[in-house]
Amino acid sequence: MKVLFASSEVAPFAKTGGLGDVAGSLPAVLREKGVDARVIMPLYACIPQKFKDQMRYLNHIYIDMAWRRQYAGVFEMEYNGSIIYFVDNKFYFAGDKPYDYIHLDCEKFIFFSKAVLSLLPTIDFRPDVINCNDWQTGPIPVFLDTFQDNPFYRGIKTVMTIHNLKFQGRWSLKGIKDAMGISDYYFTPDKLEYYKDGNLLKGGMVYANKITTVSETYAGEIQSHEYGEGLDALLRARSNDLIGIVNGISYTDWDPATDPMIYENYTLETLQKKVENKKRLQEELGLPVDENKMMIGIVSRLTDQKGFDLVAYKIEELCNGGAQVVVLGTGDEKYENLFRHYAWKYPDRFSAQIYFSNEMSHKIYAACDAFLMPSRFEPCGLSQLISLRYGTLPIVRETGGLKDTVNPYNKYTGDGNGFSFANYNADEMLGVIWNAMDVYYNDRDAWNHIVANAMNSDFSWNVSADKYIRMYQDLTGIYDIPEKKTENVAEKDVFESTIERDYAASNDAVASAAKEPEIVQVKNPFESEEEKAEAKPEKKAVKKSAAKKTVKKAAEKKPASRKSAAKKADETETGETEAEAKKPAVKKTVKKAAEKKPTAKKTTARANAKKSAATPAPAKND
Repeated sequence: MKVLFASSEVAPFAKTGGLGDVAGSLPAVLREKGVDARVIMPLYACIPQKFKDQMRYLNHIYIDMAWRRQYAGVFEMEYNGSIIYFVDNKFYFAGDKPYDYIHLDCEKFIFFSKAVLSLLPTIDFRPDVINCNDWQTGPIPVFLDTFQDNPFYRGIKTVMTIHNLKFQGRWSLKGIKDAMGISDYYFTPDKLEYYKDGNLLKGGMVYANKITTVSETYAGEIQSHEYGEGLDALLRARSNDLIGIVNGISYTDWDPATDPMIYENYTLETLQKKVENKKRLQEELGLPVDENKMMIGIVSRLTDQKGFDLVAYKIEELCNGGAQVVVLGTGDEKYENLFRHYAWKYPDRFSAQIYFSNEMSHKIYAACDAFLMPSRFEPCGLSQLISLRYGTLPIVRETGGLKDTVNPYNKYTGDGNGFSFANYNADEMLGVIWNAMDVYYNDRDAWNHIVANAMNSDFSWNVSADKYIRMYQDLTGIYDIPEKKTENVAEKDVFESTIERDYAASNDAVASAAKEPEIVQVKNPFESEEEKAEAKPEKKAVKKSAAKKTVKKAAEKKPASRKSAAKKADETETGETEAEAKKPAVKKTVKKAAEKKPTAKKTTARANAKKSAATPAPAKND
């Protein structure tokens, strides 16, 4: 199976958020599982030169963009086993960051989307599925519909993955029509038009064969008016094609046992070394060095979506609650200034790092005891997955991927890998924080048990990639991906879940059940003589069908005569089996058959005729 992953950002070449992480990790795992997955992205000027030096020029074409023609070059490189294609155009991609000039963003990604399809014959790669990501690649399914006159593009399926429904690629309808240069047929309210504007994400959702989101809960949430961002009606209409698959993280990049950016590597078996990371971070940030002081970390964009209005409302109580708080990130100015103020006011318990550093984020994940994510909405979230990997217990609001990945601690059963609260409420958030602190300070055994649950959770791409593969298979009908099979696993196990496959491989009974069962006819001891007589012609018909006799011959075959029936009855008296003797000898009318059952022991035609003559007429009230 061939899959092309189209994305506006791919780590480590260009990344601004979770989309870059997904595009940089998922295709590589798909390749490990036998899928020919490749990635295509814009060749931004801001891509580090060390990567550009490894790229190989393939070819270039010119693309019609309405009334103008644009150059589209294509470069290629291999990175960590994956093939990455880069679309080159200095006019659109010359900025110092992936998203710079807002008034050009829609046009440049319309160009990128059209270039992705137009360059496929040039790079000699025809994918079975194009997996589009967010509004920047929303035009691809629309353009593909216009390319159907070309046999090369027929049969290619598309998947539209929504990483955050809030960002939709809305622009003036006239501007989008001008840039796309396609028929007015596509710019109606049931297609790209959206309240008199154009909407690129909506177009992708209308024309894609499947729509995916990054968690099961988020897939349900966006069908509601509250989270649907104006597209909930469309999502409800396409609910049968909507799938939620939780993102994973790279367990190679995020591994406390080998992470070169943290102070001290550790595993679940050497968890005491995690304390060394806390003490070293306290020292680096100027906080009092105290290994017994609970430390809560925050690594995030500082925006309302991430729930920082709740934090702002309770920040004074949080600072005086007995824990140290460490913040890393940038965002809205009001939150940046708020955290700077509290870092100045409480330098012994609050640290604000108003910038972003990948290295510092690794240190915070490794050093902190808990990680706070009180998001208003969170399609998937990666920070909670990383914190689980590092044994830093997440404190989250139950929304989107946070709800799907963080199981709240239950002190009665010992289940859970973190702490959570349901309602978007500052008091509820603070109450959960107090609960976590109570466990940390007063029941360290329980805390260590939750840490073990967290570190044993599996949110690697290995699990999620299997779900993507299953979706691609269902979409295309292609099941040629190599499978690891054992001796007793039947071919049909390719269509079963991984758990079912593993079970069948280890259980001879299940494996043998996969074979076609032998049909055995069992005699019914309660079957009446009439039922047996009526069932025999049906059995004969089945045998005729199995012997491939035509319907015509079956219809031409005549029933046995009275004479032959009598002859068989006579044969019964001379030694035939009792089963043959029980067959009715003559054709009786339906009325007589209902009035009296045939007698099995009277076997000759003459005896049957005599009995029929002696039978009295039924009463009138019968």
